[in-house]
Amino acid sequence: MGVAPVVAQDVARAEPIEAERSDTAPASLVPLPPQPESARLARELTDSAIRYEQATDAGYGVARAYALYCRAARLEYPDALMRMGWMHAQGRGRPRDDAIANTLFRRAAGVTDGHDKLPDCLRRPYEPIAVAEPAPEPPVPVSNDVPPRIIELRAPARPAVPEVNAPRALMHTVAKLSREFRLDPRLVLAVIRTESNFDHNARSHRNAQGLMQLIPETAERFAVRDAFNPVDNLRGGMRYLRWLLSYFRGDVVLALAGYNAGERAVDRHRGVPPYAETAAYVRRIQALYPHDHHPFDEQVTAPPDWLSTALKARERAPALLRASHPDASVDAVADPPPVNQHTRRSVQD
Repeated sequence: MGVAPVVAQDVARAEPIEAERSDTAPASLVPLPPQPESARLARELTDSAIRYEQATDAGYGVARAYALYCRAARLEYPDALMRMGWMHAQGRGRPRDDAIANTLFRRAAGVTDGHDKLPDCLRRPYEPIAVAEPAPEPPVPVSNDVPPRIIELRAPARPAVPEVNAPRALMHTVAKLSREFRLDPRLVLAVIRTESNFDHNARSHRNAQGLMQLIPETAERFAVRDAFNPVDNLRGGMRYLRWLLSYFRGDVVLALAGYNAGERAVDRHRGVPPYAETAAYVRRIQALYPHDHHPFDEQVTAPPDWLSTALKARERAPALLRASHPDASVDAVADPPPVNQHTRRSVQD
């Protein structure tokens, strides 16, 4: 089995783009800036990687795609950084590593800090990236006595990737605005995919509108002038999501339930409301975003009075169970409320 080097030489790193902070939203997505030679190369590498990642030969195709994403990521290309992040977040062709995934998503949004954990291919000094070529298939003996069999080949099932249908300009805009609102872009993309599947003209039967499906009351509350304007809609949806994360003190499940059913419904039930639609909504986003806690700004809003007691009771439940039933598993608790039906994991600041 031969090993073919994928990269021969790196070019100059592209300059990172500062997040747009203007309150005047353009009529379309934030346009990509003029591309220098390094950015054009990064885009070509990323386009090639996407084709390999979508190839039928999952093993070789994914490995080759990852190597090409690495080359583009060395040029600080946001799309490549995001797609590498998803591969690490979902264990697709790489061992699952949330710390690396979070680093790549932060870098896609232009954030570099002390929490960085880089994959090997992005650590300096850069080494050539090599991908093992697939072994050739052995020849099939031909027999005149047995007619050939026709085998239907199907592409292997792939885990859902929130940004897979997103236009490149939308990816670029989400990465920039996520930095401005201090949100994990993975969570934002998961919400957009679940709400509208990246259709900025989407409208629900309840008159929820645009990418993040804002109802008129929410749009007015968060100063959205045109819910079908992609940037205006993203800003309003992210403001609301940031507010909910502050209100529920970083609890992602409660914030998502509030986004779907309204925070007043969560307050009334002191947890995820017992609505089938809301429960299914939370589960769909959890399948794309597996973290239950998100950093929040406590100065945005005060929490509800009931939240502190509820969170303390939830944290005490596993310890009380172990004390009363030393041999019992925490998962053996019968009929826990919906907010307790998940393992808590945190996103690093």
